[in-house]
Amino acid sequence: MIPRFKPSLNWRELLSLFRLNRGAVERFEKSFAEKFQAVEAVAFPYGRSAQWAFLKAVGVNDSEIVMPAYTCSVVAHAVTLSGNEPKFVDINLDDYNMNLDLAETSINERTRCIIATHTFGFPQDLDRLENIVKKAEKKYGHKIWLMQDCCHAFGAKWNNRMISDSGDVSVFAFNISKIMTSVFGGMLTFQNKNLASKVRKWRDENYRKASLKKKIMRRLYLLCVYFAFNKFAYSMIHWLQHKTPFLNRFTKAYHLDNKIHFPPDFLMHMANVEAEVGLVQLKKYDEIIDSRRLMADQYLKEFQCKEDWKLPPVIKGSTFSHFPVKVKSRSSLVKEYVKKGIELGTLIDYSIDALPCYESLKTFCPNSRECSSTMVNFPVSRN
Repeated sequence: MIPRFKPSLNWRELLSLFRLNRGAVERFEKSFAEKFQAVEAVAFPYGRSAQWAFLKAVGVNDSEIVMPAYTCSVVAHAVTLSGNEPKFVDINLDDYNMNLDLAETSINERTRCIIATHTFGFPQDLDRLENIVKKAEKKYGHKIWLMQDCCHAFGAKWNNRMISDSGDVSVFAFNISKIMTSVFGGMLTFQNKNLASKVRKWRDENYRKASLKKKIMRRLYLLCVYFAFNKFAYSMIHWLQHKTPFLNRFTKAYHLDNKIHFPPDFLMHMANVEAEVGLVQLKKYDEIIDSRRLMADQYLKEFQCKEDWKLPPVIKGSTFSHFPVKVKSRSSLVKEYVKKGIELGTLIDYSIDALPCYESLKTFCPNSRECSSTMVNFPVSRN
């Protein structure tokens, strides 16, 4: 069975599990900032925890945060748990990113932040985003923070400009489904050293050291991942996931789309062992991206004859965290490919505005809801 995603792991990451790893988090922060052209980077246990901490550190509270409805629910959960309210905006059907015309009209006197999610690795128009923020700040007379959500778009570029270069802060996440991994973990990058220092200080005052239990569990988790993504073992994993409730208890503590919560260790620092894995992955980043782009090019050539499929856009600078295809009958296609030994992903199978926990906001985003039931993701990692 070819899995819908597969982390790029080899013996080097495995070896890192058995090192002392002292000071690895600080080294990871420094190397990550250098790789993604940031002044400074600050590490966190999860991407959602990083997003939450930023809003807390800069004092955004009881405000509206503009964000797309078609993205991972944890983005909205982090906004809500920070004491703010998400303002959902519908997406375009050409690049699956937030409709910037709608985003601009969604801004009001309560808006204090815009989260731009570069979905599936397709970059948004940075110039337009920055212009929207400048106009809104002038109109309402207060700061509006611009956060680039790079969790799907490590190193993606708009007009040869890295997206994480734009705005006040960029957020990355490193779980095993992301372009590169540190087992779990997240990172904020900054172009302003003073702002980075402010957020780092807040983190250090509010987060506690990684426990021995966490360090052990992260090592065990990565060892399990090595086994799980073996092409023979994954068939059993796929069966357990889709035919039994066995794996549910391992995921519910970390991610429930319709429950606004955080993992139990969200206030615990990234472990050095995670950072050590991240450092190994960082050295492979260019190779990983080149491989994904090559797979995307092959798919684009092979799938041109599929008349009832809408293929993803060709946008220079995309990183293809996924290869999304819009289809008419998703469930039948997924079953068809399972018989071929290929697992198709349905990464975002909801529109956040339609989740029961956010129904009270009374938002309707038709394009997001349409995509939530018609999108599949083809594997882009080398197997």
